[in-house]
Amino acid sequence: MKNSVKVISALALMLVASVVFYACSKEKSASSDVPANQQHLSLYLSDDPSVFDKVLLDIKSVEVLVDTCAAQPGHHDDYDDDDHHHPDSLNHPCATWDTLTIKPGVYDVLKLRNGLDTLLAQGNIPKGKVRKIRIDLGTNNSLVKDSVSYPLNLPPGAPSYIVLSLRGDEFNEYKPDHIHLWLDFDVVRSIIRAYNGKFYLRPVFHFFTVSTTGAIEGEVVPRDAVPVISVFNSTDTAYALPWHEDGGFKVRGLKEGTYSVYINAGNGYADTTITNVSVTAGKKTELGKITLHK
Repeated sequence: MKNSVKVISALALMLVASVVFYACSKEKSASSDVPANQQHLSLYLSDDPSVFDKVLLDIKSVEVLVDTCAAQPGHHDDYDDDDHHHPDSLNHPCATWDTLTIKPGVYDVLKLRNGLDTLLAQGNIPKGKVRKIRIDLGTNNSLVKDSVSYPLNLPPGAPSYIVLSLRGDEFNEYKPDHIHLWLDFDVVRSIIRAYNGKFYLRPVFHFFTVSTTGAIEGEVVPRDAVPVISVFNSTDTAYALPWHEDGGFKVRGLKEGTYSVYINAGNGYADTTITNVSVTAGKKTELGKITLHK
């Protein structure tokens, strides 16, 4: 008979191959009046599941680098990551850094799972393509595991910021001059446990949009089955931990296709597999309530 400890241990291994999820909460109201030659950008923060109690990130500021040449008529985008003459270069006349409006502070990213997210940063920026996102971190980073709090420090010599490189076409324009993007914090790849028992933070983010991906959601009961959900097909695998009181879960960021949903149960409950689950971009597939039995 399986127990919850075995389930959690298996999850820690499976999550190494985790994929991103997208959030479905509504954007906070933004001004409908965007100045000429500008666009309104919204960045959301979401999270992959993990076996920690809390992961607390101290976020100080968010900046974006905009390639303003990309907004000019007739512009040919021959973007190349190895091209040092591209507007990613700080001294390029088309490179414009802009600071977004955020609420600085400590974010518990583990609260942002199973369909939840938070509006991290927003603001009006010049028209063009966003090539980089820079997130500056403070020193108040920590995690809680088995009710014990541990400092979460950056590796020695590492910068206190993260820079995400983009091609510029990852954003979704959900209405004229308004674009948004979801940033998914990959907990498993971002936290390193050293030989001395200390934890280090090496942040890894993925990004995605709602319009190009679909979701699967449902409810698994009873809670004491401590279920771990895997959603998979021949090309993708994603996971969810429906450990809230209502057993609700949402697996997000899935490409269009047909999936199987495998529920790995603990404490003597039988595993369950649901096959031929269809996913469509921009929509969610409802599985309803799934009751596990011993």
